Amino acid sequence: MVEDKIGALISKGVNIPQPQSIFISEEVEVDNISGRSVTLHPEVRIYGKDTIISDGVNLGYEGPLTIYNCQIGRECRLSGGIFQSSTFLKGVKIGPEAHVREGCLLEEYSRCAHCVGIKHTILFPYVTLGSLINFCDCLMAGGTDRKNHSEVGSSYIHFNYTPNQDKATATLIGDVPRGVMLDQPPIFLGGQGGIVGPVRIEFGVVVAAGVIVRKDLLKSGRVYMGSTSIQRDIPFHPLLYSNIKRILRLNINYISNLISLRRWYLDVRYRFIDNDPLEKGILIGAVKKIDMAIDERVRRLREVAEKMPDSIRINREIRKSEDPNHRIKELLFERWAQIEDTFSESRELSGDISIRDQFLSHLDRGRSYEYIDSIRSLSEDARRYGTQWLKGIVEETNYRVFSILGLR
Repeated sequence: MVEDKIGALISKGVNIPQPQSIFISEEVEVDNISGRSVTLHPEVRIYGKDTIISDGVNLGYEGPLTIYNCQIGRECRLSGGIFQSSTFLKGVKIGPEAHVREGCLLEEYSRCAHCVGIKHTILFPYVTLGSLINFCDCLMAGGTDRKNHSEVGSSYIHFNYTPNQDKATATLIGDVPRGVMLDQPPIFLGGQGGIVGPVRIEFGVVVAAGVIVRKDLLKSGRVYMGSTSIQRDIPFHPLLYSNIKRILRLNINYISNLISLRRWYLDVRYRFIDNDPLEKGILIGAVKKIDMAIDERVRRLREVAEKMPDSIRINREIRKSEDPNHRIKELLFERWAQIEDTFSESRELSGDISIRDQFLSHLDRGRSYEYIDSIRSLSEDARRYGTQWLKGIVEETNYRVFSILGLR
């Protein structure tokens, strides 16, 4: 009975000021909810056999809150909204009216203000999103601590759906091999702006408020001010895909970064697991979110591949000449099964073992209980080994898939 579960939680120490307003579904495991300093405020609803709530979690302080199969780490505060199939590591704070859909991974001390919508989004430690934001299909890194962090200003949008009705649009803001070292300059995306995905943005980039980013920003230490908008119109032909090479490069590289992040979790993050089964379950949940992100990006790229015969035909009809991207479109369609198998095999890449072991040796010598403290205490040499190891995984995955498509 639901009432029995609520009673069991109260007995183990969970603070529930108004038990009659709480709903906990039958499949929720009481053992997966800590009794240490956990508070469930009125109008909290918890669903899902995979839900885990660790020590010091505060749920629903500022409004009704619903959770479906989420893993919530120590000292997180989710103030209100809907949270689905996502993982939150230690110290994450999210304001009221949030809509966190499936596949999100928020790492330590990342934050969102009120009315934030995300899906298949990964935020590295300390990354902060302002209010009234829609930021789906992004990975964002950068920054070193609570004061020096990457930030997205309020009323920001990542535009992730195209007129061709596809979502091969994931944007990489920073990257994984350098971002995990927590030593890169922050990225700032000014409020009331947006990104038309897919793009890449380098560490140390500042984008002024109100700017819509449509191209890669790869020069660190620069402020991008945008330009005066000039009204013009050009013919639109669905499925033309005149920029297919760019779409492929950015999507493949995004997936390669996710694969390197997966390896980081398996070889590095797992070293910080103690005997707490809840913490182990949360880390397992985090790896599942990375796998979900890879699956999503491969699926979205597959949808583009399936449109290539029509794209070739439309180009021929419109241009009355051979499509300059004809061959790569053919290869994308004809060799998609091989590409998908390559992504699947690449998930298990370990990278250069000798470089990895040098990094892990440095890490283990100075490793403390806390993940963040251990990473921040690494020497410059150690960070260089770690970045080189992960970068090798990215480059190897890119090379494997690019070779199938004849890309260089």
